[in-house]
Amino acid sequence: MKRNKTRVLLLDLDSTRPDHLGCYGYHRNTSPNIDSIAKEGVRFTNYYTSDAPCFPSRTALMTGRFGIHNGVVGHGGTAADVRHEGTDRAFRDRLGKECLPAIFRNTGMKTALISPFAERHSSWTFYAGFNEMHNTGKGGMEYAEEVTPVALNWIRQHAQEDNWFLYVNYWDPHTPYRTPEDFANPFEQDPLPAWITDDVLAAHMNKIGPHSASEINMYDNRTLPQYPRHPGEITDRAGLRTMIDGYDMGIRYMDEHIGRLFQELKDQGVMDDLIVIITADHGENMGELGIYGEHGTADQGTCRIPMIIRWPGLMSNHVDNSLHYHLDLTPTLAELLDAPASPSWDGASYAAALRTGESCGRDFLVISQCAHVCQRSVRFGDWLYIRTYHDGYHLFDKEMLFHLGRDPHEQYNLAAEHPEICREAVYYLNEWHDEMMHKMPFDVDPLWTVMKEGGPYHAKGFLPDYVKRLEETGRSYGIEELKRRHPREFA
Repeated sequence: MKRNKTRVLLLDLDSTRPDHLGCYGYHRNTSPNIDSIAKEGVRFTNYYTSDAPCFPSRTALMTGRFGIHNGVVGHGGTAADVRHEGTDRAFRDRLGKECLPAIFRNTGMKTALISPFAERHSSWTFYAGFNEMHNTGKGGMEYAEEVTPVALNWIRQHAQEDNWFLYVNYWDPHTPYRTPEDFANPFEQDPLPAWITDDVLAAHMNKIGPHSASEINMYDNRTLPQYPRHPGEITDRAGLRTMIDGYDMGIRYMDEHIGRLFQELKDQGVMDDLIVIITADHGENMGELGIYGEHGTADQGTCRIPMIIRWPGLMSNHVDNSLHYHLDLTPTLAELLDAPASPSWDGASYAAALRTGESCGRDFLVISQCAHVCQRSVRFGDWLYIRTYHDGYHLFDKEMLFHLGRDPHEQYNLAAEHPEICREAVYYLNEWHDEMMHKMPFDVDPLWTVMKEGGPYHAKGFLPDYVKRLEETGRSYGIEELKRRHPREFA
């Protein structure tokens, strides 16, 4: 099917949490260029990655399937490869014609990718469906100034062609925070998030677990001289400012480069009619669950992501508060582009939200994390229920329950006070799991594959050394419980 002048730009902004963007109500001016698109499109406020972090999230997005179906739920081991199709595999696999870029290919559009992501995680399936792949070459450690020239060059060559889809991946909000030193800090006089009081920060400094305030560098407080904006630990409010400002500067620096792309598209005369999609693979915990500078849990900080869609001719300056997965984008695009849908997709189209503003979200979501911890969580109503199978050395309770309306930063676990809400959440979780298992030809849940292979990749084999770190820093009080929960680490 040949289309007439359909041009689409998708901006994938790694580790960008929505509540640090101005258009989502942040008190700092981090994102003026992103905000300008939000005013002209639809901003989704309850949008979540189904599987976190990076590799599981992007695999779910590009395949249109949950990690439990596509097989990728972690960063290492068996569950860090897309499942093989087996004996039903034909001359070509199904992914090439069922992935997100294939939607555009099926309508006669050119597809191009600017990202190092496939090489970062050996996730070569990420290339499926693209005509062109541009690897910016540093495995996710590139600055925006290394991505933008590649994108600008592509735009100058192709912008005025009739039909294209361009996917651009920026990394600046990802740890370590790396905004160039000559970029002035526009936030040094801005207040810090009000919820992190002195008492809250003191509790965070006593917390046990990787990426706590005392171990920003996962299991220790080491720093790298080439990244002066990224601290190794937080010992006072000055250190907290370094952390928050470093993250926010990454967003602002990236936003300025996004503005350069927008200006070039205007200069090429195609910006007004361009479809713009702005999203992320996951967020970034900034104190939630006592974790800083990481996306290692199945919670609000990690799994809630921005989604902004400006589609000329559809809803403008509209806010959608319904619950959606990021993999719902795939059937939504197919419907809006009159492209065939695939029966393998787990997503549900929300095209009506873009066309008429109709609320067409889900009753509940199940979100998963198996790279740093093993958790599955249920998001429903105002509640977030988190069930922990492997705590990643954080000493999380097996069940955690947070009322996000009153406690958006997950400070008060209400599981003991509301067992009836926990039971409701477990019912939703079981219903989801039954449906997932019935729909697939496999008999193995990859979360349990991760568990049986020794635990999540980023929390496997580090415990004996981390115990020494706890002893050295006066936090021995958690060691016996860590040994009780993880006896194999000391065998």
